[in-house]
Amino acid sequence: MLVVMMNDATDAQIARVVDVIKEMGYEGRPMPGAQRTTVGLVGNDGRVDGSRFESLDGVAEVIHVSRPYKQVSREWRQENTLVTIAPGVVFGGSEIPIIAGPCSVESEHQIVLAAQQVRDAGGSALRGGAFKPRSSPYSFQGLGKKGLELLALARRETGLPIVTEALDDEGAHLVAEVADCIQVGARNMQNYSLLRTIGRLGKPVLLKRGMAATIVDLLLSAEYLLAEGNTQVILCERGIRSFDPSTRNLFDLTAIPLVQKLSHLPMVADPSHGTGLRDKVIPMGRAAIAAGADGLLVEMHPSPDNALSDGGQSLYPDQLARLVREARAIADAIGRSITSVPGTAPVAQG
Repeated sequence: MLVVMMNDATDAQIARVVDVIKEMGYEGRPMPGAQRTTVGLVGNDGRVDGSRFESLDGVAEVIHVSRPYKQVSREWRQENTLVTIAPGVVFGGSEIPIIAGPCSVESEHQIVLAAQQVRDAGGSALRGGAFKPRSSPYSFQGLGKKGLELLALARRETGLPIVTEALDDEGAHLVAEVADCIQVGARNMQNYSLLRTIGRLGKPVLLKRGMAATIVDLLLSAEYLLAEGNTQVILCERGIRSFDPSTRNLFDLTAIPLVQKLSHLPMVADPSHGTGLRDKVIPMGRAAIAAGADGLLVEMHPSPDNALSDGGQSLYPDQLARLVREARAIADAIGRSITSVPGTAPVAQG
Protein backbone atom coordinates (compact mmCIF):
# COMPACT_ATOMS: atom_id res chain seq x y z
CA MET A 1 0.00 0.00 0.00
CA LEU A 2 1.15 3.52 -0.85
CA VAL A 3 -0.03 6.67 0.86
CA VAL A 4 0.48 9.54 -1.58
CA MET A 5 0.88 12.92 0.10
CA MET A 6 -0.24 16.27 -1.30
CA ASN A 7 2.30 18.54 -2.95
CA ASP A 8 2.29 20.88 0.03
CA ALA A 9 2.23 18.23 2.76
CA THR A 10 4.33 19.22 5.76
CA ASP A 11 6.96 17.13 7.50
CA ALA A 12 4.63 16.83 10.49
CA GLN A 13 1.81 15.46 8.30
CA ILE A 14 4.15 12.90 6.75
CA ALA A 15 5.39 11.90 10.19
CA ARG A 16 1.79 11.44 11.34
CA VAL A 17 1.14 8.97 8.52
CA VAL A 18 4.27 7.04 9.49
CA ASP A 19 3.13 6.99 13.12
CA VAL A 20 -0.31 5.63 12.20
CA ILE A 21 1.31 2.87 10.16
CA LYS A 22 3.48 1.96 13.16
CA GLU A 23 0.40 1.94 15.42
CA MET A 24 -1.12 -0.63 13.07
CA GLY A 25 1.92 -2.87 13.47
CA TYR A 26 3.62 -2.19 10.15
CA GLU A 27 6.59 -0.16 8.91
CA GLY A 28 6.19 3.13 7.10
CA ARG A 29 8.87 4.34 4.69
CA PRO A 30 8.68 7.92 3.36
CA MET A 31 9.93 8.24 -0.22
CA PRO A 32 10.42 11.87 -1.27
CA GLY A 33 9.82 12.42 -4.99
CA ALA A 34 10.34 15.28 -7.38
CA GLN A 35 6.79 16.59 -6.84
CA ARG A 36 5.50 14.92 -3.69
CA THR A 37 6.28 12.37 -1.00
CA THR A 38 4.85 8.88 -0.92
CA VAL A 39 4.80 6.74 2.23
CA GLY A 40 5.07 3.02 1.62
CA LEU A 41 3.50 0.53 4.01
CA VAL A 42 5.82 -2.46 4.44
CA GLY A 43 4.48 -5.80 5.64
CA ASN A 44 0.92 -5.46 4.41
CA ASP A 45 -0.76 -8.84 4.80
CA GLY A 46 -3.89 -7.73 2.96
CA ARG A 47 -5.84 -6.69 6.06
CA VAL A 48 -4.97 -2.99 6.06
CA ASP A 49 -7.93 -0.61 5.71
CA GLY A 50 -6.78 2.26 3.53
CA SER A 51 -9.65 4.50 4.62
CA ARG A 52 -7.80 5.15 7.89
CA PHE A 53 -5.24 7.19 5.99
CA GLU A 54 -7.58 9.01 3.62
CA SER A 55 -8.85 11.27 6.39
CA LEU A 56 -5.40 12.31 7.59
CA ASP A 57 -4.24 15.84 6.84
CA GLY A 58 -1.94 16.10 3.84
CA VAL A 59 -2.97 12.78 2.25
CA ALA A 60 -3.91 12.95 -1.45
CA GLU A 61 -4.77 9.30 -2.12
CA VAL A 62 -4.13 5.72 -1.10
CA ILE A 63 -2.93 3.23 -3.72
CA HIS A 64 -3.23 -0.51 -3.18
CA VAL A 65 -0.30 -2.32 -4.80
CA SER A 66 -1.50 -5.68 -6.07
CA ARG A 67 1.71 -7.03 -7.55
CA PRO A 68 3.58 -9.75 -5.60
CA TYR A 69 6.61 -7.46 -5.49
CA LYS A 70 6.07 -4.11 -3.80
CA GLN A 71 9.08 -1.88 -3.24
CA VAL A 72 10.69 -2.59 -6.62
CA SER A 73 7.54 -1.63 -8.54
CA ARG A 74 6.78 1.59 -10.40
CA GLU A 75 3.65 1.95 -8.26
CA TRP A 76 5.90 2.21 -5.22
CA ARG A 77 8.25 4.75 -6.81
CA GLN A 78 7.63 6.54 -10.09
CA GLU A 79 11.05 8.14 -10.48
CA ASN A 80 14.02 6.06 -11.63
CA THR A 81 16.29 4.99 -8.80
CA LEU A 82 19.85 6.16 -9.34
CA VAL A 83 22.49 3.74 -8.06
CA THR A 84 25.95 5.20 -7.49
CA ILE A 85 28.79 2.71 -7.07
CA ALA A 86 31.56 5.34 -7.12
CA PRO A 87 31.83 9.09 -7.79
CA GLY A 88 30.70 9.67 -11.36
CA VAL A 89 29.57 6.07 -11.95
CA VAL A 90 25.78 6.15 -11.70
CA PHE A 91 23.23 3.67 -13.07
CA GLY A 92 19.67 4.65 -13.96
CA GLY A 93 20.25 8.16 -15.27
CA SER A 94 21.08 9.55 -18.68
CA GLU A 95 24.66 8.22 -18.57
CA ILE A 96 25.42 4.56 -19.28
CA PRO A 97 28.39 2.99 -17.44
CA ILE A 98 30.28 0.09 -19.00
CA ILE A 99 31.68 -2.51 -16.59
CA ALA A 100 34.34 -4.73 -18.09
CA GLY A 101 37.09 -7.12 -17.13
CA PRO A 102 37.97 -10.81 -16.96
CA CYS A 103 35.69 -13.55 -15.73
CA SER A 104 38.24 -14.47 -13.04
CA VAL A 105 41.10 -12.80 -11.25
CA GLU A 106 44.09 -14.97 -12.15
CA SER A 107 47.20 -13.05 -11.11
CA GLU A 108 48.41 -9.58 -10.14
CA HIS A 109 49.79 -8.90 -13.62
CA GLN A 110 46.62 -10.09 -15.33
CA ILE A 111 44.10 -8.08 -13.31
CA VAL A 112 46.13 -4.86 -13.16
CA LEU A 113 46.75 -5.04 -16.91
CA ALA A 114 43.06 -5.77 -17.53
CA ALA A 115 42.05 -2.78 -15.38
CA GLN A 116 44.37 -0.50 -17.34
CA GLN A 117 42.96 -1.80 -20.61
CA VAL A 118 39.37 -1.31 -19.42
CA ARG A 119 40.17 2.26 -18.37
CA ASP A 120 41.97 3.02 -21.63
CA ALA A 121 39.09 1.58 -23.67
CA GLY A 122 36.61 3.88 -21.95
CA GLY A 123 35.11 1.52 -19.40
CA SER A 124 33.97 2.99 -16.10
CA ALA A 125 34.21 0.00 -13.72
CA LEU A 126 36.18 -3.23 -13.39
CA ARG A 127 34.61 -6.66 -13.10
CA GLY A 128 36.50 -9.75 -12.02
CA GLY A 129 35.64 -12.84 -10.03
CA ALA A 130 37.54 -13.65 -6.85
CA PHE A 131 35.00 -16.35 -5.97
CA LYS A 132 33.71 -18.32 -8.95
CA PRO A 133 30.66 -20.62 -9.05
CA ARG A 134 31.49 -23.25 -11.65
CA SER A 135 29.35 -26.07 -13.00
CA SER A 136 32.17 -28.54 -12.42
CA PRO A 137 33.80 -28.84 -8.97
CA TYR A 138 37.09 -29.50 -10.77
CA SER A 139 37.10 -26.19 -12.66
CA PHE A 140 39.02 -23.13 -11.48
CA GLN A 141 37.09 -21.71 -8.51
CA GLY A 142 38.88 -18.37 -8.18
CA LEU A 143 41.61 -17.05 -5.89
CA GLY A 144 39.23 -16.17 -3.06
CA LYS A 145 40.46 -13.59 -0.56
CA LYS A 146 43.72 -13.19 -2.49
CA GLY A 147 41.66 -12.30 -5.54
CA LEU A 148 39.92 -9.54 -3.58
CA GLU A 149 43.30 -8.13 -2.55
CA LEU A 150 44.37 -8.05 -6.19
CA LEU A 151 41.14 -6.30 -7.20
CA ALA A 152 41.82 -3.66 -4.55
CA LEU A 153 45.31 -3.24 -6.00
CA ALA A 154 43.88 -2.80 -9.50
CA ARG A 155 41.53 -0.12 -8.18
CA ARG A 156 44.42 1.76 -6.60
CA GLU A 157 46.38 1.56 -9.86
CA THR A 158 43.56 2.74 -12.13
CA GLY A 159 40.86 4.42 -10.03
CA LEU A 160 38.18 2.10 -11.43
CA PRO A 161 35.49 0.91 -8.98
CA ILE A 162 35.13 -2.85 -8.51
CA VAL A 163 32.17 -5.14 -9.17
CA THR A 164 32.69 -8.71 -7.95
CA GLU A 165 30.55 -11.67 -6.94
CA ALA A 166 29.70 -13.09 -3.52
CA LEU A 167 28.71 -16.76 -3.27
CA ASP A 168 27.76 -17.24 0.38
CA ASP A 169 27.20 -15.35 3.62
CA GLU A 170 30.83 -15.51 4.75
CA GLY A 171 32.11 -14.47 1.34
CA ALA A 172 29.58 -11.64 1.16
CA HIS A 173 31.16 -9.96 4.19
CA LEU A 174 34.62 -10.33 2.67
CA VAL A 175 33.46 -8.92 -0.66
CA ALA A 176 31.71 -6.00 1.06
CA GLU A 177 35.01 -4.94 2.64
CA VAL A 178 36.61 -4.49 -0.79
CA ALA A 179 34.05 -4.16 -3.58
CA ASP A 180 32.20 -1.03 -4.62
CA CYS A 181 29.30 -3.18 -5.84
CA ILE A 182 28.44 -6.75 -4.84
CA GLN A 183 27.33 -9.01 -7.67
CA VAL A 184 24.77 -11.76 -7.11
CA GLY A 185 25.21 -14.25 -9.92
CA ALA A 186 22.52 -16.07 -11.86
CA ARG A 187 22.98 -19.26 -9.85
CA ASN A 188 22.30 -17.38 -6.61
CA MET A 189 19.44 -15.18 -7.74
CA GLN A 190 17.00 -17.21 -5.64
CA ASN A 191 19.35 -17.86 -2.72
CA TYR A 192 17.11 -15.90 -0.40
CA SER A 193 19.30 -16.30 2.67
CA LEU A 194 22.23 -14.79 0.77
CA LEU A 195 20.01 -11.99 -0.57
CA ARG A 196 18.93 -11.07 2.96
CA THR A 197 22.55 -11.02 4.13
CA ILE A 198 23.71 -8.86 1.23
CA GLY A 199 20.72 -6.56 1.63
CA ARG A 200 21.92 -5.69 5.14
CA LEU A 201 25.51 -4.90 4.13
CA GLY A 202 24.81 -1.40 2.85
CA LYS A 203 26.59 -1.82 -0.48
CA PRO A 204 25.20 -1.38 -4.01
CA VAL A 205 24.16 -4.73 -5.49
CA LEU A 206 24.10 -6.01 -9.07
CA LEU A 207 21.51 -8.80 -9.25
CA LYS A 208 21.65 -11.08 -12.29
CA ARG A 209 18.61 -12.84 -13.69
CA GLY A 210 18.65 -16.60 -13.14
CA MET A 211 19.13 -18.97 -16.05
CA ALA A 212 15.49 -20.10 -15.97
CA ALA A 213 13.94 -17.16 -14.11
CA THR A 214 10.94 -15.16 -15.22
CA ILE A 215 10.82 -11.39 -14.96
CA VAL A 216 8.60 -11.71 -11.88
CA ASP A 217 11.12 -14.11 -10.32
CA LEU A 218 13.86 -11.51 -10.84
CA LEU A 219 11.80 -8.69 -9.33
CA LEU A 220 10.80 -10.80 -6.34
CA SER A 221 14.47 -11.58 -5.69
CA ALA A 222 15.22 -7.86 -5.81
CA GLU A 223 12.39 -7.37 -3.32
CA TYR A 224 14.37 -9.39 -0.77
CA LEU A 225 17.19 -6.85 -1.01
CA LEU A 226 14.90 -3.84 -0.70
CA ALA A 227 13.01 -5.46 2.17
CA GLU A 228 16.28 -5.38 4.12
CA GLY A 229 16.56 -1.64 3.55
CA ASN A 230 18.90 -1.60 0.53
CA THR A 231 17.49 0.50 -2.30
CA GLN A 232 20.79 0.55 -4.26
CA VAL A 233 20.03 -2.40 -6.54
CA ILE A 234 20.91 -2.84 -10.21
CA LEU A 235 19.17 -5.58 -12.20
CA CYS A 236 20.92 -7.48 -14.99
CA GLU A 237 19.74 -9.47 -18.00
CA ARG A 238 22.34 -12.15 -18.78
CA GLY A 239 20.43 -14.60 -20.95
CA ILE A 240 18.18 -17.54 -20.16
CA ARG A 241 18.31 -21.16 -21.21
CA SER A 242 16.50 -22.22 -24.35
CA PHE A 243 16.20 -25.31 -26.50
CA ASP A 244 18.58 -23.96 -29.16
CA PRO A 245 22.27 -24.84 -28.59
CA SER A 246 23.52 -22.32 -31.17
CA THR A 247 24.41 -19.86 -28.39
CA ARG A 248 25.19 -20.36 -24.73
CA ASN A 249 21.94 -18.65 -23.71
CA LEU A 250 19.01 -16.79 -25.23
CA PHE A 251 19.79 -13.11 -24.71
CA ASP A 252 16.39 -11.61 -23.81
CA LEU A 253 16.53 -7.99 -24.99
CA THR A 254 12.80 -7.62 -24.38
CA ALA A 255 13.52 -7.90 -20.66
CA ILE A 256 15.20 -4.48 -20.69
CA PRO A 257 12.22 -2.25 -21.58
CA LEU A 258 9.84 -4.63 -19.82
CA VAL A 259 11.63 -4.41 -16.48
CA GLN A 260 12.02 -0.66 -16.86
CA LYS A 261 8.25 -0.36 -17.26
CA LEU A 262 7.54 -2.51 -14.20
CA SER A 263 10.32 -1.30 -11.90
CA HIS A 264 12.15 1.89 -10.98
CA LEU A 265 15.45 0.01 -10.57
CA PRO A 266 18.14 0.36 -13.28
CA MET A 267 18.48 -2.52 -15.73
CA VAL A 268 21.82 -3.44 -17.31
CA ALA A 269 22.75 -6.13 -19.81
CA ASP A 270 25.47 -8.78 -20.01
CA PRO A 271 25.93 -9.77 -23.67
CA SER A 272 28.95 -11.94 -22.79
CA HIS A 273 26.99 -14.52 -20.81
CA GLY A 274 23.93 -13.72 -22.87
CA THR A 275 25.50 -15.23 -25.98
CA GLY A 276 28.66 -17.07 -24.86
CA LEU A 277 30.26 -16.24 -28.20
CA ARG A 278 32.90 -13.53 -28.62
CA ASP A 279 31.76 -12.46 -32.07
CA LYS A 280 28.21 -11.93 -30.82
CA VAL A 281 29.10 -9.75 -27.82
CA ILE A 282 29.64 -6.49 -29.72
CA PRO A 283 26.45 -6.64 -31.82
CA MET A 284 24.32 -7.65 -28.84
CA GLY A 285 25.99 -5.00 -26.68
CA ARG A 286 25.02 -2.42 -29.30
CA ALA A 287 21.49 -3.80 -29.38
CA ALA A 288 21.19 -3.63 -25.59
CA ILE A 289 22.16 0.07 -25.59
CA ALA A 290 19.60 0.72 -28.34
CA ALA A 291 16.97 -1.14 -26.30
CA GLY A 292 17.56 1.23 -23.37
CA ALA A 293 19.96 -0.66 -21.10
CA ASP A 294 21.26 1.41 -18.20
CA GLY A 295 24.70 -0.20 -18.46
CA LEU A 296 26.72 -3.04 -19.93
CA LEU A 297 28.60 -5.82 -18.16
CA VAL A 298 31.21 -7.23 -20.54
CA GLU A 299 33.97 -9.81 -20.21
CA MET A 300 37.36 -8.69 -21.52
CA HIS A 301 40.68 -10.47 -20.97
CA PRO A 302 44.19 -9.31 -21.90
CA SER A 303 44.74 -12.71 -23.52
CA PRO A 304 41.43 -14.57 -23.94
CA ASP A 305 43.10 -17.65 -25.41
CA ASN A 306 44.89 -18.16 -22.09
CA ALA A 307 41.97 -17.34 -19.79
CA LEU A 308 41.24 -19.79 -16.99
CA SER A 309 37.48 -19.32 -17.45
CA ASP A 310 35.13 -18.06 -20.20
CA GLY A 311 37.90 -17.20 -22.65
CA GLY A 312 35.65 -18.02 -25.60
CA GLN A 313 33.24 -15.20 -24.77
CA SER A 314 35.83 -12.67 -23.58
CA LEU A 315 36.64 -9.70 -25.81
CA TYR A 316 40.18 -8.71 -26.73
CA PRO A 317 41.14 -5.23 -25.46
CA ASP A 318 40.82 -3.66 -28.91
CA GLN A 319 37.34 -5.19 -29.27
CA LEU A 320 36.25 -3.59 -26.00
CA ALA A 321 37.47 -0.22 -27.27
CA ARG A 322 35.45 -0.76 -30.44
CA LEU A 323 32.33 -1.64 -28.44
CA VAL A 324 32.67 1.52 -26.35
CA ARG A 325 33.09 3.67 -29.48
CA GLU A 326 30.04 2.18 -31.13
CA ALA A 327 28.01 2.34 -27.91
CA ARG A 328 28.77 6.06 -27.69
CA ALA A 329 27.30 6.64 -31.13
CA ILE A 330 24.14 4.70 -30.30
CA ALA A 331 23.75 6.37 -26.91
CA ASP A 332 24.09 9.78 -28.53
CA ALA A 333 21.39 8.88 -31.05
CA ILE A 334 18.89 8.12 -28.28
CA GLY A 335 19.74 11.14 -26.13
CA ARG A 336 22.06 9.43 -23.65
CA SER A 337 25.82 9.13 -23.19
CA ILE A 338 28.44 6.61 -22.11
CA THR A 339 29.93 7.37 -18.70
CA SER A 340 33.44 8.79 -18.70
CA VAL A 341 35.30 8.16 -15.45
CA PRO A 342 36.93 11.30 -14.00
CA GLY A 343 40.59 11.35 -14.91
CA THR A 344 40.12 9.36 -18.12
CA ALA A 345 39.49 10.74 -21.55
CA PRO A 346 36.50 9.59 -23.64
CA VAL A 347 37.40 7.27 -26.49
CA ALA A 348 37.58 9.16 -29.77
CA GLN A 349 34.92 8.52 -32.37
CA GLY A 350 35.82 6.84 -35.61
